[in-house]
Amino acid sequence: MVNKDTVHAHLLDFLKAFPPVEFCCVYGSALHSTYPDKSTMTDYILGVSDPLQWHSEITGVADSIGVGIHFNPYVTWNNKMLKYGVFRMNDLIQDLLNWESLYLSGRLQKPVNMLVDNLDIENVNSVNLRAAVSASLLFLPPKFTEEDLYAKICSLSYMGDLRMLFAEDRNKVKKIVRGQFDLFQTMYKTFLREYEDKDFLRFSSSTNQLANISQDCGLAVTCSHLSSLPPSIRSRMGIKKEKMEVISKSGEVGNSYRLGFGSREEAAQCMQKVLRRTVRVSSARQAVSGVLTVGGVKAARYLTNKMCKAWRS
Repeated sequence: MVNKDTVHAHLLDFLKAFPPVEFCCVYGSALHSTYPDKSTMTDYILGVSDPLQWHSEITGVADSIGVGIHFNPYVTWNNKMLKYGVFRMNDLIQDLLNWESLYLSGRLQKPVNMLVDNLDIENVNSVNLRAAVSASLLFLPPKFTEEDLYAKICSLSYMGDLRMLFAEDRNKVKKIVRGQFDLFQTMYKTFLREYEDKDFLRFSSSTNQLANISQDCGLAVTCSHLSSLPPSIRSRMGIKKEKMEVISKSGEVGNSYRLGFGSREEAAQCMQKVLRRTVRVSSARQAVSGVLTVGGVKAARYLTNKMCKAWRS
């Protein structure tokens, strides 16, 4: 059996064919594979300081039409099939902190294997992960399962995605969560413990060893979740910070965000509209960018494969 260090080194081999990068992660089946299948496409995301210098022939289209990331699928290297995306590091950081497109931030809300991280993106991503937990809890009912939570987190970046209408497996979210459940647990355990300590969440075991979760849906907790959302999302929801005393169950008193809605459900509906609009625009722009930068033949091949998976589901 091949160990994790060997797999890690194997995945890093591809980077030797490129100029240096500031950040690199792989996702998808490569996260669990003990030895990558040559017939399966391994997905890489590469972050660089200056894409114009690094990949000058495609940056203009990626920036002006897409969302700052260019994907090149069906790359054959060392008898393996690969897909890689290139983006500017500043675009990644801004999306993690502000959910400007929810494209890169959405990808990093799901399990990835970080191969290179020169700028400590893992730490920056903690803001993104906490926001994802808070947003998902606002969507969920008072009682739910741990799998429900991860599925909601996973679905955030697919809300409004045009590809989900015809070119994606309708069971994609369920398959991602169930196939990588242990990785989701590792990613989010710190935030769930934090919310449990604050008495926002309460956990109980179930017969299938998955946690049943109940949550506090009161005003104070709702305001706390809203305060964890990225500034741009709060702004588009019309939420403003005000001096208002909110007393939590622990007795803490502090300033928070005005709910600004008739109910928690109304706030969730408003957030859903904002997220759908954000993802719809970014997915449309990225689809057009992909056709123009990758070319019609590759784009058609990639879309056809996606649609076949969708139909089989």
